[in-house]
Amino acid sequence: MELNINTKSNHNDTAHTAHIKFHREVIDGLKSNPKTLPSKYFYDKNGDGLFQQIMAMPEYYLTKCELDIFCNKTVEIANMLTAENEPFDLIEMGAGDAMKSSYLLKELMKRGVDFTYMPIDISDNILTVLHNKLKADMPKLAIVSLKGEYFDMLYQAASLSQKKKVVLFLGSNIGNMEFEDTFSFCRELNKNLSPDDILLMGFDLKKNPQTILNAYHDKMGITAAFNLNLLTRINREIEADFQLDQFQHYPHYDPITGACRSYLISLVDQQVQIGEEKISFAKNEPIYMEVSQKFSMNDIEQLAQNSCFNIIGEITDSKNWFVDSFWKKI
Repeated sequence: MELNINTKSNHNDTAHTAHIKFHREVIDGLKSNPKTLPSKYFYDKNGDGLFQQIMAMPEYYLTKCELDIFCNKTVEIANMLTAENEPFDLIEMGAGDAMKSSYLLKELMKRGVDFTYMPIDISDNILTVLHNKLKADMPKLAIVSLKGEYFDMLYQAASLSQKKKVVLFLGSNIGNMEFEDTFSFCRELNKNLSPDDILLMGFDLKKNPQTILNAYHDKMGITAAFNLNLLTRINREIEADFQLDQFQHYPHYDPITGACRSYLISLVDQQVQIGEEKISFAKNEPIYMEVSQKFSMNDIEQLAQNSCFNIIGEITDSKNWFVDSFWKKI
């Protein structure tokens, strides 16, 4: 089975709507106080490539830790997800290149499990790359690509199939929102699932603060380029004139709250034209770009309980720096 919900007939309308939304959210964010930009827009074609480089950096431990789990504990993961021996849709939110989940896909295929893989991503480019890669590696894999926002596509997935849902939300993507927002996000996830559906969620655990900060402030400047690339995208897609050398990447980690935040700092007093809008920046004024929240095991337990899930299993990497937590909807 192969399907992409963005067919040729609706592609132009979808692209136009996405362009308008991008423009509106950028302007709204830069007119707010403090200024902010939506981190979900990091991932254009160049952003996808830069993030691939970030994941390969020695400082960026997150991918390596979760890859350790999926590579070395694949059987345990598959056992947890197939315990009830019934067909299911395997939905991966923010699938990216599926580097980690591909280990699971191959294990499920080897077992002859009846499942359909449904990757969700906001990036057209990465979904195309992923589809081609998976079909080359696993020609018999049933795959349905879903381009769009998480909950819109979860709703779409439910309309396509009545099978049990197993949702993957890996890479500590749950950390890319404010801590208080994780509760409403997980409650909304719960609303989109049926009783006994399973959610497998990755969490980056609190650890040595310098280890965490180094992951977002690499010596090669790849993370800085990744953040600055969003300004390049804004220049290209909505006719802005950001001068990238007038902004500096700045990360900060708070070991008490567990929030690692990234900013772009204006190095001078300046004005930036964006379409018909003119945005003023003061010297040293920040643009808030992204949060990468870190969790304690107690944080994870409280999050599950408050969003009506039961934790049915947990698997950590060899360093105990990262945990993949298995939740079942109550």
